[in-house]
Amino acid sequence: MSGRAAAPVAARLSFLDRFLAVWILAAMAAGLGLGRLLPSLGDALAKVTVTGVSLPIALGLLVMMYPVLAKVRYDRLGTVTRDRRLLVPSLVLNWVVGPALMFVLAWVFLPDLPEYRTGLIIVGLARCIAMVIIWNDLACGDREAAAVLVALNSVFQVIAFAGLGWFYLNVLPGWLGLQQTALDVSVWEIARSVLIFLGIPLAAGFLTRRLGEKAKGRTWYETRLIPRIGPFALYGLLFTIVVLFALQGDAITSQPFDVARIALPLLVYFALMWAGSLTAGRAVGLDYPKAATLAFTAAGNNFELAIAVAIATFGATSGQALAGVVGPLIEVPVLIGLVYVALAARRSFPQPALKAPAAAAPEGSAHV
Repeated sequence: MSGRAAAPVAARLSFLDRFLAVWILAAMAAGLGLGRLLPSLGDALAKVTVTGVSLPIALGLLVMMYPVLAKVRYDRLGTVTRDRRLLVPSLVLNWVVGPALMFVLAWVFLPDLPEYRTGLIIVGLARCIAMVIIWNDLACGDREAAAVLVALNSVFQVIAFAGLGWFYLNVLPGWLGLQQTALDVSVWEIARSVLIFLGIPLAAGFLTRRLGEKAKGRTWYETRLIPRIGPFALYGLLFTIVVLFALQGDAITSQPFDVARIALPLLVYFALMWAGSLTAGRAVGLDYPKAATLAFTAAGNNFELAIAVAIATFGATSGQALAGVVGPLIEVPVLIGLVYVALAARRSFPQPALKAPAAAAPEGSAHV
């Protein structure tokens, strides 16, 4: 039964999407290889930055996010914002459970490595507002729900990031008799990152849909324009991965044992957050698309912000910055793997007759 159920999904995927994991791993390898073979490449790419993030990475992120946000049905957002079964668990998972879990894992796995430990805690505080949109779309999650949760995370990120950093790096360790660390980051730095990496593609996606539907109608927009711009999300993702790993290729490949030490708690974190969130979504009665969205938005992290904060506070060559870079090194392949797990888990959710057409979503979400 599982084989027959899976076959239509695979059949509907484009060639690019069917082997997405291969392209992502190849992009990671290419980036690491370039960074190792051309050590000066990283310096060249990092000369121009946007909010502490290399300009090529910033451009890649914007290109990656725009097509998916152009697919969102903004007229449906009102129904999502009224769904407390989705919004309340999301807030709790992202801003209570996630940071607390990363704090515990960082101290359990890295008690003797304070720089890496601090870097991991910063990663745990930076909730995802970018790549999660890609993973959610590939897993046939609810696009409108993802847009709302990402926007909600962005608001809370501006309000809560600095305060949570102070709490988890200074206050809580003091209460527990552990080593304390100071984190100097301004609210404006965080707000600027959110405005650039979410605000620009969100505004572009909204205007594209509004103007496109007004000029040509929804049918033309959904069947003609979206298939044309959709593939650019995947191209932007692969470009971003290549540049990201090229920037840190030498550091990662020259310190394999340190990378392994940092990777272990990250693996545990992603597995626990994703599985726990999907289970929580099912428990509160969410359908598969919303439960998948809850899981991916809770498990993903904003590595752009984490890296920028670590570099600004501790320096580009610090252990904290390396921990931030290892974040996407682990997150990218793990979450793309969880996309396939999510698609398989979809069969365990109720399948109302009216929602059957949504099963064909991989065709649209494919072309990410």
